[in-house]
Amino acid sequence: MTTGERPPWLALLTSHWVSLLGVGLATTAGFSWLFVLPMHLKGKADNPYIGILAFLIIPAIFILGLILMPVGVWLARRQVVKGLRAMPNRRASLGRLVTFLGLMTFVNLVIGSQATYRAVQHMETDQFCGQSCHVMKPEFTAWKQTPHAAHSHVECVECHIGPGASGWFHAKLAGIQQLKDVTFDTYKRPIESAIESNRLVGSAETCEKCHARERDLGSSVKVRTSYHDDEANTLTETVLTMREGDIHRAHVGPGVRIRYAPADPKRQTIQWVEYSDGKGRTSQYPATGVDAKALAALPKFEMQCVDCHNRAAHTFQSAAKAIDSGLELGEIPTSLPFMKKTGLEIVTSAFPTVEAAATGIPAKLAAFYKEKYPDIAKTRSAEIDAAGKGLVKIYNRNVFPDLKVTWGTYPINLGHTDAPGCFRCHDGGHSTADNSRTISNDCSLCHEAVAVDEASPAVLKTLGIPEKKQTH
Repeated sequence: MTTGERPPWLALLTSHWVSLLGVGLATTAGFSWLFVLPMHLKGKADNPYIGILAFLIIPAIFILGLILMPVGVWLARRQVVKGLRAMPNRRASLGRLVTFLGLMTFVNLVIGSQATYRAVQHMETDQFCGQSCHVMKPEFTAWKQTPHAAHSHVECVECHIGPGASGWFHAKLAGIQQLKDVTFDTYKRPIESAIESNRLVGSAETCEKCHARERDLGSSVKVRTSYHDDEANTLTETVLTMREGDIHRAHVGPGVRIRYAPADPKRQTIQWVEYSDGKGRTSQYPATGVDAKALAALPKFEMQCVDCHNRAAHTFQSAAKAIDSGLELGEIPTSLPFMKKTGLEIVTSAFPTVEAAATGIPAKLAAFYKEKYPDIAKTRSAEIDAAGKGLVKIYNRNVFPDLKVTWGTYPINLGHTDAPGCFRCHDGGHSTADNSRTISNDCSLCHEAVAVDEASPAVLKTLGIPEKKQTH
């Protein structure tokens, strides 16, 4: 093969079909990269799948093209050498070739480095983690309801990737495994929580990037609003004084170390607790009736922040609390009779898909009022429609049938109203071997009930807390 009048760089790149393919891929990807350059400058795509195309697929094609070009040259090396020897004015031609290759190498390095940087950056956005992969939809939806997203915008990587290059490397290895599971449809349904799969290593260190262990939390007043399942959806409030400072000192105070042995992957049944008080005394509290041999075979963990605050960044509500929240926020009208009771029965019904729920929930609600309250069904259809839409929103925030996520799939350990929570250890059933000490289940250790399920508690007026009004 002779070069004729062709430039030496053209002869080089057209010497083999592999080189030509590389040129085609790199050129196409390069122009595509220029087309999506505004997204690179902004650092984010409006659509997560466009983000994958712009930040991952196009750069991968570009780099593949660059690799194929020298591969093709090497495969046709004999023809290339022969052609170069046949070139007239070979010294000048080689100089132009070196200049061309140097210039293009610089340009490719600029494009490649930017593409690589944006690819890595994009893979650490909450958009990529939560929206690019549909199996993460429940966690992403729950994350959006928490203060971590709404107020401080704590992104996924800040909690789920350990510090340094080692943490990043291990996270990407785990991501490759997850990609394989999704590709071959071998992932678990529902997906395991971070506690179940032991993905939260060093969670105390992670939490303490923002939350200081040494801070004295003192006490606070909590007001819990609930609606009864009577015809009037009667609003009541529970007022608690919470001793957060005492709680945290007992569990994460100076020198305090707690180890425990759960009997299940979700760590809802605790069979053994070891407590070191920071003053030189360590006590062990096995659960009543636990066999020593069976206990020895259980895994043991050191207690960290997420053992109690396990859903701080991904909160799924119980059905009752979700309905209460919807009534309180006005998503569901409180003036419709038996709204709490009926709404709870409907959203906990089984629906095969979210589409079935979107039509079935409003239909069931409308059918209830048509049968039980025909006059209301005729005169207040707009409110019933609004209530149906509100129930669908509540359902969609907490239930994902295709991924087998339903009410209670992910229990909350903070508190003890919807799951064992504190009572996993503070159940009065964990005692030392000689029964001289027991992990207390005295309520007053953590809180004092000032008012329990009262309509318009007088204490709220004393504290200057606005009273919630029930609409009719």
